[in-house]
Amino acid sequence: MKVDWKSNRNRTGPKRPHERIALVLQGGGALGAYQAGAFEALAGSGWLPDWVAGVSIGAINAAIIAGNPPPRRVERLAEFWRLVTSGITGLSGPTTLMPWLQALTENGEHRSAFHQFSAWHAAWVGIPGFFRPRLPPPPFQPDGTPAALSLYDTAPLRATLESLIDFDLINGGDLRLSLGTVNVRTGNSHYFDNRETRIGPEHVMASGALPPSFPPVTIDGEAWWDGGILSNTPLQHVLDLCDRDESLLVFQVDLFNARGEIPRNFDEVMQRHKDILYSSRTRYTSNMASELANTRRAISDLIAKLPPHLLDDPEVLHLQDFAQVAPVDIVHLIYRQGPFERESKDYEFSRATMLERWEAGRRDLADTLAHPDWLKFAGRDSGVTQYDLTRHSRKISAGAE
Repeated sequence: MKVDWKSNRNRTGPKRPHERIALVLQGGGALGAYQAGAFEALAGSGWLPDWVAGVSIGAINAAIIAGNPPPRRVERLAEFWRLVTSGITGLSGPTTLMPWLQALTENGEHRSAFHQFSAWHAAWVGIPGFFRPRLPPPPFQPDGTPAALSLYDTAPLRATLESLIDFDLINGGDLRLSLGTVNVRTGNSHYFDNRETRIGPEHVMASGALPPSFPPVTIDGEAWWDGGILSNTPLQHVLDLCDRDESLLVFQVDLFNARGEIPRNFDEVMQRHKDILYSSRTRYTSNMASELANTRRAISDLIAKLPPHLLDDPEVLHLQDFAQVAPVDIVHLIYRQGPFERESKDYEFSRATMLERWEAGRRDLADTLAHPDWLKFAGRDSGVTQYDLTRHSRKISAGAE
Protein backbone atom coordinates (compact mmCIF):
# COMPACT_ATOMS: atom_id res chain seq x y z
CA MET A 1 0.00 0.00 0.00
CA LYS A 2 1.29 3.44 -0.89
CA VAL A 3 0.06 6.78 0.36
CA ASP A 4 0.65 9.87 -1.75
CA TRP A 5 2.02 12.40 0.74
CA LYS A 6 1.84 15.28 -1.73
CA SER A 7 -0.76 18.02 -1.55
CA ASN A 8 -4.21 16.78 -2.45
CA ARG A 9 -5.89 19.48 -4.50
CA ASN A 10 -9.63 19.23 -4.39
CA ARG A 11 -11.50 18.37 -7.51
CA THR A 12 -14.83 19.90 -8.34
CA GLY A 13 -17.42 17.67 -6.70
CA PRO A 14 -21.12 17.10 -7.25
CA LYS A 15 -23.66 19.76 -6.48
CA ARG A 16 -24.42 19.50 -2.79
CA PRO A 17 -28.04 18.78 -1.85
CA HIS A 18 -27.34 19.86 1.76
CA GLU A 19 -26.89 23.35 3.12
CA ARG A 20 -24.26 22.15 5.63
CA ILE A 21 -21.70 19.34 5.85
CA ALA A 22 -20.08 18.33 9.16
CA LEU A 23 -17.14 16.03 9.82
CA VAL A 24 -17.27 14.37 13.27
CA LEU A 25 -14.07 12.76 14.57
CA GLN A 26 -13.90 10.46 17.61
CA GLY A 27 -10.92 10.14 19.95
CA GLY A 28 -8.63 7.13 19.76
CA GLY A 29 -4.91 7.97 19.85
CA ALA A 30 -2.88 6.17 17.20
CA LEU A 31 -6.08 4.96 15.54
CA GLY A 32 -6.61 8.54 14.34
CA ALA A 33 -4.59 7.76 11.20
CA TYR A 34 -7.79 6.10 9.98
CA GLN A 35 -9.54 9.49 10.14
CA ALA A 36 -6.74 11.15 8.19
CA GLY A 37 -7.09 8.58 5.42
CA ALA A 38 -10.86 9.03 5.40
CA PHE A 39 -10.40 12.77 5.04
CA GLU A 40 -8.06 12.25 2.08
CA ALA A 41 -10.88 10.45 0.26
CA LEU A 42 -13.41 13.06 1.37
CA ALA A 43 -11.26 15.98 0.21
CA GLY A 44 -10.69 14.34 -3.16
CA SER A 45 -14.43 13.81 -3.63
CA GLY A 46 -15.39 17.47 -3.31
CA TRP A 47 -17.59 16.93 -0.22
CA LEU A 48 -15.70 19.46 1.87
CA PRO A 49 -17.10 20.09 5.37
CA ASP A 50 -18.31 23.44 6.69
CA TRP A 51 -17.89 22.23 10.28
CA VAL A 52 -15.31 19.92 11.86
CA ALA A 53 -15.82 18.65 15.41
CA GLY A 54 -13.35 16.44 17.23
CA VAL A 55 -12.34 14.94 20.55
CA SER A 56 -8.76 14.01 21.57
CA ILE A 57 -6.86 12.79 18.47
CA GLY A 58 -9.98 13.73 16.51
CA ALA A 59 -9.50 17.29 17.78
CA ILE A 60 -5.90 17.31 16.55
CA ASN A 61 -6.93 16.06 13.11
CA ALA A 62 -9.81 18.54 13.07
CA ALA A 63 -7.56 21.47 14.00
CA ILE A 64 -5.06 20.56 11.28
CA ILE A 65 -7.91 20.47 8.75
CA ALA A 66 -9.39 23.77 9.91
CA GLY A 67 -5.99 25.43 10.26
CA ASN A 68 -4.89 24.94 6.67
CA PRO A 69 -6.30 25.95 3.26
CA PRO A 70 -8.02 23.10 1.35
CA PRO A 71 -5.09 22.31 -0.99
CA ARG A 72 -2.75 21.74 1.99
CA ARG A 73 -4.94 19.86 4.47
CA VAL A 74 -4.03 16.31 3.47
CA GLU A 75 -0.37 17.28 3.19
CA ARG A 76 -0.36 18.70 6.71
CA LEU A 77 -2.18 15.68 8.13
CA ALA A 78 0.47 13.49 6.51
CA GLU A 79 3.25 15.59 8.06
CA PHE A 80 1.75 15.12 11.51
CA TRP A 81 1.33 11.36 11.14
CA ARG A 82 4.81 10.93 9.68
CA LEU A 83 6.25 12.83 12.63
CA VAL A 84 4.48 10.91 15.39
CA THR A 85 5.29 7.55 13.78
CA SER A 86 8.98 8.26 13.25
CA GLY A 87 10.03 6.55 16.50
CA ILE A 88 9.25 3.01 15.29
CA THR A 89 9.08 3.22 11.52
CA GLY A 90 8.10 -0.37 10.77
CA LEU A 91 8.53 -1.92 7.33
CA SER A 92 7.46 1.12 5.33
CA GLY A 93 9.76 3.69 6.94
CA PRO A 94 13.10 5.07 5.78
CA THR A 95 15.09 2.91 8.21
CA THR A 96 15.23 -0.85 8.60
CA LEU A 97 14.25 -2.54 11.84
CA MET A 98 16.61 -4.90 13.56
CA PRO A 99 16.52 -8.20 11.62
CA TRP A 100 14.90 -10.15 14.46
CA LEU A 101 12.10 -7.59 14.82
CA GLN A 102 11.57 -7.38 11.07
CA ALA A 103 11.22 -11.17 10.97
CA LEU A 104 8.38 -10.94 13.48
CA THR A 105 6.32 -8.90 11.04
CA GLU A 106 6.74 -11.25 8.09
CA ASN A 107 4.00 -13.62 9.15
CA GLY A 108 0.65 -12.98 10.74
CA GLU A 109 1.29 -15.23 13.72
CA HIS A 110 3.94 -12.88 15.08
CA ARG A 111 2.49 -9.58 13.91
CA SER A 112 0.84 -9.03 17.30
CA ALA A 113 4.31 -9.16 18.89
CA PHE A 114 5.37 -6.29 16.64
CA HIS A 115 2.28 -4.32 17.67
CA GLN A 116 3.05 -4.90 21.33
CA PHE A 117 6.73 -3.97 20.93
CA SER A 118 5.76 -0.71 19.22
CA ALA A 119 3.26 0.13 21.98
CA TRP A 120 5.81 -0.57 24.71
CA HIS A 121 8.31 1.60 22.88
CA ALA A 122 5.82 4.48 22.87
CA ALA A 123 5.03 3.97 26.55
CA TRP A 124 8.67 3.94 27.65
CA VAL A 125 10.30 6.37 25.22
CA GLY A 126 7.43 8.63 24.14
CA ILE A 127 6.34 9.81 20.71
CA PRO A 128 8.29 12.37 18.64
CA GLY A 129 6.48 15.68 18.41
CA PHE A 130 3.80 14.49 20.84
CA PHE A 131 4.84 13.49 24.36
CA ARG A 132 7.81 12.39 26.45
CA PRO A 133 8.03 10.55 29.80
CA ARG A 134 8.31 12.45 33.07
CA LEU A 135 11.67 11.94 34.77
CA PRO A 136 11.38 11.46 37.66
CA PRO A 137 7.81 10.05 37.45
CA PRO A 138 4.82 11.81 39.10
CA PRO A 139 5.04 10.19 42.57
CA PHE A 140 8.45 11.84 43.00
CA GLN A 141 7.34 15.29 41.82
CA PRO A 142 6.18 18.12 44.14
CA ASP A 143 2.41 18.22 44.72
CA GLY A 144 0.56 20.88 42.74
CA THR A 145 3.05 21.00 39.88
CA PRO A 146 2.11 19.90 36.34
CA ALA A 147 4.76 17.18 36.57
CA ALA A 148 2.92 15.61 39.52
CA LEU A 149 -0.31 15.25 37.51
CA SER A 150 0.68 13.08 34.57
CA LEU A 151 3.03 10.39 33.31
CA TYR A 152 4.05 12.37 30.24
CA ASP A 153 4.98 15.90 29.26
CA THR A 154 3.07 17.19 26.20
CA ALA A 155 5.25 20.23 25.52
CA PRO A 156 6.41 18.65 22.21
CA LEU A 157 2.78 18.61 21.01
CA ARG A 158 2.42 22.36 21.40
CA ALA A 159 5.45 22.95 19.17
CA THR A 160 4.05 20.50 16.61
CA LEU A 161 0.65 22.20 16.54
CA GLU A 162 2.21 25.64 16.13
CA SER A 163 4.28 24.41 13.19
CA LEU A 164 1.42 22.66 11.34
CA ILE A 165 -1.60 24.87 12.08
CA ASP A 166 -2.42 28.45 11.11
CA PHE A 167 -4.48 29.54 14.10
CA ASP A 168 -5.27 32.88 12.46
CA LEU A 169 -6.94 30.90 9.68
CA ILE A 170 -8.94 28.88 12.23
CA ASN A 171 -10.19 32.03 13.91
CA GLY A 172 -10.76 34.06 10.77
CA GLY A 173 -11.86 31.40 8.30
CA ASP A 174 -15.27 30.07 7.27
CA LEU A 175 -14.75 26.52 8.57
CA ARG A 176 -16.34 25.99 11.98
CA LEU A 177 -14.24 24.07 14.52
CA SER A 178 -15.46 22.47 17.78
CA LEU A 179 -13.14 20.77 20.27
CA GLY A 180 -14.55 18.56 23.05
CA THR A 181 -13.19 18.84 26.60
CA VAL A 182 -14.17 18.18 30.22
CA ASN A 183 -13.90 20.74 33.00
CA VAL A 184 -11.78 19.10 35.72
CA ARG A 185 -13.45 21.05 38.53
CA THR A 186 -17.11 20.59 37.53
CA GLY A 187 -16.94 17.39 35.50
CA ASN A 188 -19.06 19.01 32.79
CA SER A 189 -18.55 18.61 29.06
CA HIS A 190 -17.59 21.73 27.13
CA TYR A 191 -16.78 22.44 23.50
CA PHE A 192 -14.38 25.19 22.54
CA ASP A 193 -15.80 26.62 19.32
CA ASN A 194 -14.18 29.17 17.02
CA ARG A 195 -17.54 30.90 16.68
CA GLU A 196 -17.36 31.78 20.37
CA THR A 197 -13.69 31.51 21.44
CA ARG A 198 -10.39 32.39 19.87
CA ILE A 199 -8.80 28.96 19.42
CA GLY A 200 -5.11 28.44 20.20
CA PRO A 201 -2.84 25.42 20.64
CA GLU A 202 -3.90 25.15 24.28
CA HIS A 203 -7.52 24.40 23.29
CA VAL A 204 -6.43 21.56 21.02
CA MET A 205 -4.15 20.20 23.74
CA ALA A 206 -6.96 20.40 26.29
CA SER A 207 -9.15 18.19 24.13
CA GLY A 208 -6.38 15.58 24.08
CA ALA A 209 -5.31 15.82 27.73
CA LEU A 210 -6.24 12.25 28.69
CA PRO A 211 -5.47 11.50 32.35
CA PRO A 212 -3.37 10.10 33.88
CA SER A 213 -1.10 10.06 30.83
CA PHE A 214 -1.33 13.77 30.03
CA PRO A 215 -1.65 16.80 32.31
CA PRO A 216 -4.73 19.04 32.42
CA VAL A 217 -4.49 22.23 30.40
CA THR A 218 -5.36 25.49 32.17
CA ILE A 219 -7.31 28.03 30.12
CA ASP A 220 -8.67 31.23 31.69
CA GLY A 221 -8.14 29.86 35.17
CA GLU A 222 -9.96 26.54 34.56
CA ALA A 223 -8.34 23.13 34.15
CA TRP A 224 -9.47 20.95 31.24
CA TRP A 225 -9.10 17.27 30.40
CA ASP A 226 -9.75 15.14 27.31
CA GLY A 227 -13.43 15.23 26.34
CA GLY A 228 -13.33 11.49 25.70
CA ILE A 229 -13.49 10.64 29.40
CA LEU A 230 -17.09 11.86 29.36
CA SER A 231 -18.18 11.47 25.73
CA ASN A 232 -15.75 10.37 23.06
CA THR A 233 -17.90 11.29 20.07
CA PRO A 234 -19.00 14.86 19.24
CA LEU A 235 -22.03 13.77 17.20
CA GLN A 236 -24.55 14.87 19.82
CA HIS A 237 -22.90 18.29 20.06
CA VAL A 238 -23.28 18.81 16.32
CA LEU A 239 -26.89 17.62 16.29
CA ASP A 240 -27.76 19.87 19.25
CA LEU A 241 -26.27 23.02 17.70
CA CYS A 242 -27.04 22.59 14.02
CA ASP A 243 -29.51 25.04 12.49
CA ARG A 244 -32.91 23.36 12.32
CA ASP A 245 -33.81 25.16 9.10
CA GLU A 246 -30.77 23.90 7.17
CA SER A 247 -30.30 20.34 5.93
CA LEU A 248 -27.18 18.68 7.33
CA LEU A 249 -24.89 15.91 6.11
CA VAL A 250 -22.65 14.37 8.80
CA PHE A 251 -19.58 12.25 8.06
CA GLN A 252 -18.99 10.46 11.37
CA VAL A 253 -15.62 8.67 11.62
CA ASP A 254 -15.36 6.51 14.76
CA LEU A 255 -12.30 4.65 16.01
CA PHE A 256 -13.83 2.18 18.48
CA ASN A 257 -16.37 -0.43 17.50
CA ALA A 258 -19.08 -1.06 20.11
CA ARG A 259 -19.74 -4.53 18.69
CA GLY A 260 -17.32 -7.42 18.97
CA GLU A 261 -16.78 -11.00 19.98
CA ILE A 262 -16.73 -12.50 23.47
CA PRO A 263 -13.14 -12.23 24.84
CA ARG A 264 -11.04 -15.39 25.04
CA ASN A 265 -8.12 -14.05 27.08
CA PHE A 266 -7.18 -11.13 29.33
CA ASP A 267 -5.84 -8.95 26.52
CA GLU A 268 -9.13 -9.34 24.66
CA VAL A 269 -11.00 -8.46 27.87
CA MET A 270 -9.08 -5.19 28.08
CA GLN A 271 -9.63 -4.58 24.37
CA ARG A 272 -13.41 -5.10 24.54
CA HIS A 273 -13.59 -2.94 27.66
CA LYS A 274 -11.81 -0.12 25.83
CA ASP A 275 -13.95 -0.51 22.70
CA ILE A 276 -17.20 -0.37 24.68
CA LEU A 277 -15.99 2.49 26.91
CA TYR A 278 -14.84 4.76 24.10
CA SER A 279 -17.41 3.92 21.44
CA SER A 280 -19.65 6.28 23.47
CA ARG A 281 -22.85 4.63 22.27
CA THR A 282 -22.70 6.47 18.96
CA ARG A 283 -25.39 4.26 17.41
CA TYR A 284 -27.64 5.02 20.38
CA THR A 285 -27.09 8.75 19.82
CA SER A 286 -27.90 8.56 16.12
CA ASN A 287 -30.91 6.30 16.77
CA MET A 288 -32.25 8.74 19.38
CA ALA A 289 -31.74 11.61 16.93
CA SER A 290 -33.79 9.66 14.39
CA GLU A 291 -36.55 9.00 16.95
CA LEU A 292 -36.63 12.68 17.91
CA ALA A 293 -36.92 13.68 14.25
CA ASN A 294 -39.82 11.25 13.81
CA THR A 295 -41.55 12.73 16.87
CA ARG A 296 -41.14 16.24 15.51
CA ARG A 297 -42.49 15.09 12.17
CA ALA A 298 -45.56 13.58 13.88
CA ILE A 299 -46.17 16.82 15.82
CA SER A 300 -45.93 18.80 12.60
CA ASP A 301 -48.42 16.47 10.88
CA LEU A 302 -50.79 16.75 13.83
CA ILE A 303 -50.64 20.56 13.82
CA ALA A 304 -51.51 20.55 10.14
CA LYS A 305 -54.77 18.78 11.02
CA LEU A 306 -55.85 21.36 13.62
CA PRO A 307 -58.70 23.78 12.82
CA PRO A 308 -57.56 27.30 11.86
CA HIS A 309 -58.76 28.94 15.11
CA LEU A 310 -56.24 26.89 17.14
CA LEU A 311 -53.17 27.70 15.08
CA ASP A 312 -52.51 30.95 16.97
CA ASP A 313 -52.65 29.30 20.39
CA PRO A 314 -49.33 29.93 22.24
CA GLU A 315 -48.90 26.24 23.07
CA VAL A 316 -49.47 25.26 19.45
CA LEU A 317 -46.98 27.89 18.33
CA HIS A 318 -44.45 26.52 20.83
CA LEU A 319 -44.92 22.98 19.52
CA GLN A 320 -44.73 24.24 15.96
CA ASP A 321 -41.35 25.80 16.69
CA PHE A 322 -40.16 22.57 18.35
CA ALA A 323 -41.37 20.50 15.40
CA GLN A 324 -39.32 22.45 12.90
CA VAL A 325 -36.54 20.19 11.65
CA ALA A 326 -34.45 19.96 8.51
CA PRO A 327 -33.26 16.58 7.17
CA VAL A 328 -30.07 15.10 8.59
CA ASP A 329 -28.08 12.39 6.81
CA ILE A 330 -25.39 10.59 8.83
CA VAL A 331 -22.70 8.66 6.97
CA HIS A 332 -21.09 6.43 9.60
CA LEU A 333 -17.63 4.88 9.33
CA ILE A 334 -16.09 2.74 12.08
CA TYR A 335 -12.48 1.60 12.21
CA ARG A 336 -12.40 -2.18 12.00
CA GLN A 337 -9.16 -3.36 13.52
CA GLY A 338 -6.73 -5.77 11.99
CA PRO A 339 -6.77 -9.37 13.26
CA PHE A 340 -3.46 -9.06 15.16
CA GLU A 341 -3.93 -5.74 16.94
CA ARG A 342 -3.83 -5.77 20.72
CA GLU A 343 -5.41 -3.83 23.57
CA SER A 344 -2.58 -1.34 23.07
CA LYS A 345 -3.77 -0.45 19.56
CA ASP A 346 -4.51 3.18 20.48
CA TYR A 347 -0.90 3.85 21.49
CA GLU A 348 0.80 1.70 18.87
CA PHE A 349 2.47 4.36 16.73
CA SER A 350 4.57 2.36 14.25
CA ARG A 351 4.85 3.70 10.71
CA ALA A 352 3.75 0.41 9.16
CA THR A 353 0.56 0.27 11.21
CA MET A 354 -0.20 3.95 10.63
CA LEU A 355 0.01 3.48 6.86
CA GLU A 356 -2.35 0.51 7.06
CA ARG A 357 -4.86 2.51 9.09
CA TRP A 358 -4.56 5.53 6.78
CA GLU A 359 -5.23 3.37 3.73
CA ALA A 360 -8.14 1.63 5.49
CA GLY A 361 -9.81 4.99 6.16
CA ARG A 362 -9.22 6.23 2.63
CA ARG A 363 -10.60 3.04 1.11
CA ASP A 364 -13.60 2.78 3.45
CA LEU A 365 -14.76 6.32 2.70
CA ALA A 366 -14.12 5.88 -1.02
CA ASP A 367 -16.16 2.65 -0.95
CA THR A 368 -18.99 4.44 0.83
CA LEU A 369 -19.07 7.33 -1.64
CA ALA A 370 -18.97 4.90 -4.57
CA HIS A 371 -21.86 2.81 -3.25
CA PRO A 372 -25.00 3.48 -5.36
CA ASP A 373 -27.23 3.88 -2.30
CA TRP A 374 -24.89 5.90 -0.12
CA LEU A 375 -26.86 9.12 -0.28
CA LYS A 376 -30.45 9.08 -1.41
CA PHE A 377 -31.30 12.58 -0.27
CA ALA A 378 -35.02 12.33 0.36
CA GLY A 379 -35.75 16.04 0.67
CA ARG A 380 -37.39 18.05 3.39
CA ASP A 381 -39.51 15.22 4.74
CA SER A 382 -36.72 12.69 5.27
CA GLY A 383 -35.91 13.31 8.96
CA VAL A 384 -32.71 11.54 10.06
CA THR A 385 -31.24 8.91 7.73
CA GLN A 386 -28.20 6.78 8.55
CA TYR A 387 -25.82 5.25 6.02
CA ASP A 388 -23.42 2.55 7.20
CA LEU A 389 -21.64 0.42 4.61
CA THR A 390 -20.67 -2.63 6.67
CA ARG A 391 -18.82 -4.50 3.92
CA HIS A 392 -15.83 -2.79 2.36
CA SER A 393 -13.27 -3.84 -0.20
CA ARG A 394 -10.62 -4.54 2.45
CA LYS A 395 -10.29 -7.50 4.76
CA ILE A 396 -11.45 -6.99 8.33
CA SER A 397 -11.09 -9.03 11.48
CA ALA A 398 -13.61 -11.68 12.47
CA GLY A 399 -16.52 -10.36 14.48
CA ALA A 400 -16.26 -6.79 13.19
CA GLU A 401 -19.32 -5.18 11.71
